[in-house]
Amino acid sequence: MRALIVEDEFLSRKVLKSFLMSLFEVDIVVNGREAIEAYKLAAEEGKPYHLVLMDIMMPEIDGIEALETIRRLEVEMQVARSKIIMTSALDDPKTVLKSFHEGGASGYLVKPVDKEKLFKELERIGLLKQ
Repeated sequence: MRALIVEDEFLSRKVLKSFLMSLFEVDIVVNGREAIEAYKLAAEEGKPYHLVLMDIMMPEIDGIEALETIRRLEVEMQVARSKIIMTSALDDPKTVLKSFHEGGASGYLVKPVDKEKLFKELERIGLLKQ
């Protein structure tokens, strides 16, 4: 399985990769624009991402906009819907609702993300069997 980490903070990228590398082939990008490009390329190559961990607050294109664009691409390109978990330092109910209801997120984690919370979320969305 493939995973894409979308995170502008170096330490968060490194920690998330260490959590996922035993379960997924992991790619990393640093903003929403790169996430859209990586997602599109992976789908075109016939190797779509099963999981995307997407930070919400990033430069260039934020995570919510990137999420909405990826959901449109899935329909246009007729690829299976990826599980997309949004991550944010903000525990703001408005942001959570927007991620789920408008963007179609699969999950939401508040940073800092720890391994136990991440694995519980992966299990909840069907990407990890415990």
